[in-house]
Amino acid sequence: MNCLSQYYKCPERYARIALSGVLSEKSGYFRFGEDTLYGQCCGQEPAASPTEPLWDVLQDVHADNGTARLPFDVSQVVDGLRWEMYAQDRRNRDANSWLLSLYYFVRPLLPVWIRKHLQKIRLRGWEKIPFPQWPVDRTVDNLLEHVLLLSLRAQNLKQIPFIWFWPEGASSCALMTHDVETPLGVDLCRMLMDVNDSFGIKGSFQVIPEERYHVTPAFLQSIWDRGFEVVVHDLNHDGHLFRDRERFVERAAKINAYGKQFGAAGFRAGVLYRNQLWYDLLDFEYDMSVPNVAHLDPQRGGCCTVMPYFVGKVLEIPVTTTQDYTLFHILNDYSTTLWERQIELIMEKHGLISVVIHPDYITSARARNTYEGLLARLVQLKAEKNLWVTTPGEVNTWWRQRSEMALVEEDGQLRIEGAGKERASIAYASEKDGRLVLSLTAAPLAVSSR
Repeated sequence: MNCLSQYYKCPERYARIALSGVLSEKSGYFRFGEDTLYGQCCGQEPAASPTEPLWDVLQDVHADNGTARLPFDVSQVVDGLRWEMYAQDRRNRDANSWLLSLYYFVRPLLPVWIRKHLQKIRLRGWEKIPFPQWPVDRTVDNLLEHVLLLSLRAQNLKQIPFIWFWPEGASSCALMTHDVETPLGVDLCRMLMDVNDSFGIKGSFQVIPEERYHVTPAFLQSIWDRGFEVVVHDLNHDGHLFRDRERFVERAAKINAYGKQFGAAGFRAGVLYRNQLWYDLLDFEYDMSVPNVAHLDPQRGGCCTVMPYFVGKVLEIPVTTTQDYTLFHILNDYSTTLWERQIELIMEKHGLISVVIHPDYITSARARNTYEGLLARLVQLKAEKNLWVTTPGEVNTWWRQRSEMALVEEDGQLRIEGAGKERASIAYASEKDGRLVLSLTAAPLAVSSR
């Protein structure tokens, strides 16, 4: 299956796309309409930087015998963005930075007010970064939407059926995750669960196995007993997990063992450091270490999508909103304005709203009030917009089931086959005013269930 049919879960005959020529030798940046892409393209060498004048390859798209022919490999570009291949050189430089090593050596001794001052210095100029797009980057989602529209036009179709993104026809999905960084955070987990429960929202707690604090079976069980989930959070949160391959191999074995010990299906790296090319060594079902856009994170980049995606056998559940620490201590913002803007942009693409809240940083009344405002907004969207508010484990289960489902056409009828089909919905993509429109409204084709 190509990435278009994987994303929409439509019969592959509808995803008729092909390469129009010979790809450039080098990868770089080019435009596709309003979006900046990274990869190889046909006809012209791509630019080395997103700040250079970029060739718009949309003018080179054409239709041929019902197939949309594109001057780039869609799967290569999508994987390159999701896997952050455009940021690989910077990642390698940062991994070998002696200054970064020094910072993480002294970090446990630094109070928050000193840390945030040093972080602001390092992050200077973040608002001028042109790619990915702040505050939410939807490049992958825009690209696949545009390509499906081109395929629809090439085949002269009125609509393309596909399997809706979320169960029970939910408009989008939201989940709450809590990284526990210090002994104080451990002590405050009960309080945070009380706050969540007052809004009827469960989530996950990311627990550091070594050095930061003592992880007892009773602590882990207290999380599970209340309907929350446990996720392994790094090994010791020292910032060096991905510094070199040899170190990662050694630590990954220990992390995998802790996953089994904790009963955890998920993983998140400390400080959202990551190298998705090494995820084959992780023995977890899902990871939550990749930001959508990482302008304000120590490791810049971003996966440029608001949807989960697979990195080999691991499901990536990206972080799609600004972390509480960043909002409060870097941006000095104690309102929900930025979060609400990000939620709006994500829901326009029916995507995943993934939030990181630390019990360590919800200690003041002002911070807690801001967090409660966010929870109240999610509850409102659940009631008004059919937002699915759930946990990472549930997202993992659903997305894996959906990836194995098939939309079958037989005798003029449509049906969904596969585990979990009773929760799935058939949707339709059509064109309106030159744009792709997605709808759950019944189409002329008959629908049957078995």
